[in-house]
Amino acid sequence: MSVHPLHTSTMTDAVQQVKVHLAAALRMAVLDGFEEGIDNHFTACVPGQSDQFFVLPFGRHWSEAKASDMMVFNEAGETLEGSGVVELSAQSIHAPLHRLTGAKVVLHTHQPWATALNMLQDNRLLPATQTAAFFHGRIAYDDNYTGLASSLEEGERLAALMGNKTVLFMKNHGVVSIGDTVAQAYRRLYKLEKACQTQVLAMSTGKALNILSEDVIQRVLTPSASDRHPRGDRERLYFEANMRILDRTNPGYAD
Repeated sequence: MSVHPLHTSTMTDAVQQVKVHLAAALRMAVLDGFEEGIDNHFTACVPGQSDQFFVLPFGRHWSEAKASDMMVFNEAGETLEGSGVVELSAQSIHAPLHRLTGAKVVLHTHQPWATALNMLQDNRLLPATQTAAFFHGRIAYDDNYTGLASSLEEGERLAALMGNKTVLFMKNHGVVSIGDTVAQAYRRLYKLEKACQTQVLAMSTGKALNILSEDVIQRVLTPSASDRHPRGDRERLYFEANMRILDRTNPGYAD
């Protein structure tokens, strides 16, 4: 079985790891039903560079993403390494988000349950489950969809809204998750979809939601000193488990 550890010792290893993990995350998104064919984008900073970003060349389906496919682009939209062209919305949304939030990884999707919630006039994710409680105070909201992103100013607008939050809800559009690693940002995206799914399902009953108290929410958010698997470790274990699933069902992402 293929093994793709999440820890590296050299810059060469770090670059290859990011490419492998980005390709894996794209294929995971297909399994999880997050993708929209060749549209939307996952980007990651090239290790050691704050203004160069890996992305899958536009036109490749997410299910066929490979580490060797990853091209490098900059905020000007120039292809610095690899072949292909960066799609305009990836340049417009992702490059400013990386620059202004400091995020190493930016994931943008139109995943169905989160997007369904974002179609509502009141699209707030409510802390009515343990999973949703983890996002309490960590979501920014863009309530003014402006159409297709076609300029860096749009990404700068979104970054200003996002501030120090880790998730952005884009009304009538989709969601963004950011993080320090691909594993961290993707697990946030996955957990977010589950929280949105349960909220939309509960709302469909027409019954009132039972919102958790602030005291309970803070207990959920406060790590326990006795926790054998702190947050970063859970992100690693989660991502490695999903890579093992890919190794069985859709191998080749590390090529």
